[in-house]
Amino acid sequence: MSAATLPSYSVGTGHLEASGVLSAVPLIPRNLGLAVLQAYRTVVSPLYGDVCKYYPSCSAYAVGAVQQHGLLKGSALTAARLARCHPWARGGVDDVPLHRHFRHELTRYGFVVPSTDEASVGSSPRKD
Repeated sequence: MSAATLPSYSVGTGHLEASGVLSAVPLIPRNLGLAVLQAYRTVVSPLYGDVCKYYPSCSAYAVGAVQQHGLLKGSALTAARLARCHPWARGGVDDVPLHRHFRHELTRYGFVVPSTDEASVGSSPRKD
């Protein structure tokens, strides 16, 4: 997942500090899901080309959903998005609904790490 292939709100400047390793343990399932999505976006997605009617693409939507809401709810949001994607869909912009109290940071590769800045706790990475 490079910054060039994800919406700007799906990447950040966060990094994992040694002091935050224990607080990162609950984020392991989320980041494993993001690693699977990264592999899909690197290997399979380019084979399809630019065919999505929505922005961001379904795989980029999945990344944002898992980042914001975790693996289970993010997967459910992605399944709902895939159900909306059919030949008769109008398409258009369909951003991930933001988590109301997102308290993590995103790395430049799109992975989720614990926040190191107390001021950013509860803030959202997307500016509307």
